[in-house]
Amino acid sequence: MNVRFAALIARVKTQRVLFTVLTLALGIMIGTVLTRSGVKGNSTPDAALLPLQSPQQLSNTFGQIAKQMQPAVVNIRTDSLPKQRRNTAPGNRKKGQGQGDDPYQDFFDRFFGGQGGDDNQSPFPSPRGESSLGSGVILNANGYIVTNYHVVDGADRVRVKLNDDPPGVLHDARIIGADKETDLAVIKIEPPKDRTLVAARLGDSEKMGVGDWVLAIGSPFDLEETVTAGIVSAKGRTLPNNRQFQSFIQTDAAINPGNSGGPLVNMAGEVIGINTAIFTQSYGYQGVGFAMPSNTVREVYDQLTGPDHRVSRGSIGVEFNGAPNPALARVYGVKSGVTIAVRPGLPAEKAGMQTEDVITAVNGKPVRSGDDLVNIISGVKPGTKVQVTYIRDGKEKEAAVAVMDRNKLFTEASGDDDDAVPVDSGRPKPSKLGMSVRAITPEQAERMGVPEGKGVVVQDVKPGSFAEDIQVQPGLVILKVNRQPVNSEDEFKKITSQLKSGQDVVFLARTGGRGANGGTVFLSGTLP
Repeated sequence: MNVRFAALIARVKTQRVLFTVLTLALGIMIGTVLTRSGVKGNSTPDAALLPLQSPQQLSNTFGQIAKQMQPAVVNIRTDSLPKQRRNTAPGNRKKGQGQGDDPYQDFFDRFFGGQGGDDNQSPFPSPRGESSLGSGVILNANGYIVTNYHVVDGADRVRVKLNDDPPGVLHDARIIGADKETDLAVIKIEPPKDRTLVAARLGDSEKMGVGDWVLAIGSPFDLEETVTAGIVSAKGRTLPNNRQFQSFIQTDAAINPGNSGGPLVNMAGEVIGINTAIFTQSYGYQGVGFAMPSNTVREVYDQLTGPDHRVSRGSIGVEFNGAPNPALARVYGVKSGVTIAVRPGLPAEKAGMQTEDVITAVNGKPVRSGDDLVNIISGVKPGTKVQVTYIRDGKEKEAAVAVMDRNKLFTEASGDDDDAVPVDSGRPKPSKLGMSVRAITPEQAERMGVPEGKGVVVQDVKPGSFAEDIQVQPGLVILKVNRQPVNSEDEFKKITSQLKSGQDVVFLARTGGRGANGGTVFLSGTLP
């Protein structure tokens, strides 16, 4: 009896195991059928496995592109007489000038072979003066080459070594045109009579995505035909160089001194960027490089090789913060758009626009950021008018604004850096914001282009304070605090004394003098 009972129990257990196995198998089969039929639960409807290349396939692709591109990539050498060196030593700078005319020039000099870059001296120094090295890429078989502005800036002589030239053979080049705003330049050599130049193709940088493979080709440290591989790390990067037209592709492909001006290439063998800058703490590669997108390169190249050999951009004479700031948006009640300051006597003011207006559209195209505004206006032919939609005190308005040539507009407005307001030696007690102010004198108001009796001058900024955090500097003229006019020390103290922790604060301020280096800015943040 016990034996029969034990056999029955064993049979039941066997059936349960078999049932469990069959159930699991059926579940797997059903899941597979549902997946293949398009039922994917919470997964993305369009999700699909990307085809993967084997290491050997990827290696072959890299090799083919490098072989295809190298004849179009050149080594550039520039020579400058000592008298042509930029006079930006600290003892030779004008008052209030800081790091020379271009605050970002030292960055280029240090890392990419600008004149005077100590880390990138040519191994073949010229007894006549300074030498530097860079890269370039041929875009036309007639000898037109694109490179960086900072590679050829201030050069007395520019020479090019082609990929298949024997050692010591250099071709004289002339500068066709340069655009400091995008750090691009076009040079030209006479094509050799014994061979045809190979030109590279410009691709569409907008089609590149983060994670796409790229190759960087150039002459780092004068090591010609160097090829490095990486990916697109980010798009739309801006650098702290006060340039409105520089929005870069970021890459981790190794870029070093001497790569500047060389191409960043996609897996179709197309140039999708011109290598321009790096971030580094060691004078060398640290995985963060920047290339000017090919779509920008194409626009600049076409204009520089045109009849005028210069880049023409439209402007309406307004200023604004480059990066979006939540505090500024909240104080001005802006959900979308760009809060502006207008320059006196220029198109926007003549059309009736005012400082603190918020531009929301141009010719019906939405404006959500400073980049949107720049891209739309700069692409308009000077001499035409645009319809600007803007908000003032909560009401929508429109203005027909004439577009001027940006270069001409700011040249006419240029002045001397010595117009900056001098800072008195006295140091009043800083406010709760970490800054002290004094009334502006009539002489200072005249130099700054500020109406007499308006604004206060920043005298001192406490290190580590809120004012320093939002980049308030001595010499600035504060015109408004949170949209309230400030015309005396007492008004400033009254307004700022009411500010509380966690509150947004926006300063409308005037910096510099009347010239192009002066301007109206918004400085904002949230009180800690």
